[in-house]
Amino acid sequence: MSIIAGETIKVTRVSEGIAWEADDELASEEPLQIQMQYGSSNNRVQKNIAVTMRTPGHDGELATGFLFTEGIINSKDQVDSILQSSNSADTITIVLKENIEPGKDTSDRNFYTTSACGVCGKSSIDAIATHSIFKNEKDNSKVSASLLYELPAQLRRQQALFENTGGLHAAALLNTDGSFITLREDVGRHNALDKLIGVSLLKDQLPLTGCILLLSGRTSFELIQKAMMAGIKFIAAIGAPSSLAVELAKQNDITLIGFLKSDRFNIYSGEKRVLV
Repeated sequence: MSIIAGETIKVTRVSEGIAWEADDELASEEPLQIQMQYGSSNNRVQKNIAVTMRTPGHDGELATGFLFTEGIINSKDQVDSILQSSNSADTITIVLKENIEPGKDTSDRNFYTTSACGVCGKSSIDAIATHSIFKNEKDNSKVSASLLYELPAQLRRQQALFENTGGLHAAALLNTDGSFITLREDVGRHNALDKLIGVSLLKDQLPLTGCILLLSGRTSFELIQKAMMAGIKFIAAIGAPSSLAVELAKQNDITLIGFLKSDRFNIYSGEKRVLV
């Protein structure tokens, strides 16, 4: 299911003291309940894992990416099927193969995340930590400054729904020569990245070394952590990083670019991969 466009409503626009009625398109935001089914053939368990506020579309990728970046699954091979409820498009179940046990205690979650925050669904500081199976992957890629300058314009060309609504975050994956691989959008920046990692997992493309992750907004600790889980070593963002995001990037040998514009950017970690 591709992403669902926003809702069109009537608004009153005001400019230079003049008011008029016009159409305005809003980004869709609806809850998605993520469930997981696992266990032996004679003792199947179905558990609610989380409710996340998301933009409908690519829900299977979102749910799969979420379970992967949370450390609950670590391989496409553990997934038997992805079921969208026939009663409600807002419930999706990831069915694990027989005798596959979740890799992390799902009781760590409080089962609700907003479109603004995924970490806020965690019940303890310890629950924030995840450990990547790709931690020791090497990435000796080099990216030129001239290529980085071109990325904001590339992102705008690819991000069709943002042009209409102004309300969606994007996570895009590119080769180090600047060629586009894929892009996902959502009202939640962490959802957009989970969708991107989810589709990459389902296509057997992990680890995503030798790729650039391009983010449309700011970079939080959680986005670095999700990228780390997928083996991503190069992140460029239009917005600013947080202090904890920079610290985590440095600890995991991730190149982190912030404030990326057509003529400038800041390098916060991993300078060795940037050719200036």
